[in-house]
This record gives sequence, structure tokens and C-alpha cells, in this order.
Amino acid sequence: LVLIVSGGHSELVLVTGHGEYNHLGGTQDDAAGEAFDKVARLIALGYPGGPAIQKAAEGGNARAYSFPTARTDEPYDFSFSGLKTAVMRAVTVQPPKGKPRQRGEEREAPLKPGLKVADVAASCQQAAVDALVTKSLKAAEQYGVKAILMAGGVSANKALRQTMQEK
Repeated sequence: LVLIVSGGHSELVLVTGHGEYNHLGGTQDDAAGEAFDKVARLIALGYPGGPAIQKAAEGGNARAYSFPTARTDEPYDFSFSGLKTAVMRAVTVQPPKGKPRQRGEEREAPLKPGLKVADVAASCQQAAVDALVTKSLKAAEQYGVKAILMAGGVSANKALRQTMQEK
């Protein structure tokens, strides 16, 4: 089983033989790396977001925020746009009731006073890692796979690698 996880892809592919691949699921909206990039920009960590989130998360509490992992119609599909939106709502000052935020305003919205960026980064990273690992392990179990390979930029994430190895 191969987990391809980057800024443009979050895919699970079953390798059944030499040159034989079965696409089990993939990104429905934002890929994991894209969500990391957007969250990092939102909380002023810079680009690329993955390494910045990982570094900031090292000093944070991954349980400080309970960010969602999306449920998708297909068991091996991924969706990280909700994670990005949940982080945006948790960290920015919300507009007054009755005045919806306009498209693009989340980039200019002020951050909440006293925000602990390390906690946001750690909680965001944990939610993404949970989704990636849980679906990968479920596919491995269903298909009787003994090895999971990871590829793509996000596969360098220490929390992802450690959690995958532990599980």
C-alpha cells in the first residue's frame, strides 16, 4: 500500500504487482500539504507550511484544539478543507453576527489575542496525521497488506512517520 501525501495529493494506492496499481482513494478537495500551507499562512508561520507547522508543533499541545477529520463518502478518500476552515474559525476574530465574512477575508482577519501558535500547529498536525494513518491502516487491514510506503513532501513529517511506525 502506498500513501502519496503532498501539497497536491493525498492518495492511497494498492500495488498488486509489477506495474499493477489499484487507486483506493484520494483527495476530494484540499490535500494534506495544501492544508498545512494554508494554515501556516493563516497563523503567520511562512511557506512551505508543512515544515513550519512541524517545527511550531514541537512546542505545542496537540490536544489544545479538537480539529475535525473529515468523513467522506468513500472510505479511503481524504478531505482537508474542513480542517483548514476549523483552524481559521478557531484562531481568527469572527465578524459580528449577521455580517458574514467575505471570500478571501480569512487572510486579513486578525488573530485572537493570546493565541498559542504552537498549540494550533500541534493540533492541526495531529488531526491531519490521524486522518492519514487511520485510513491507511484500515486499507492495509482490508487488503491484507504487510507494508505501507509513504511518498511525497508530507511524508517527511516526523509526527506522521512516527505515528505510522508505531501503529
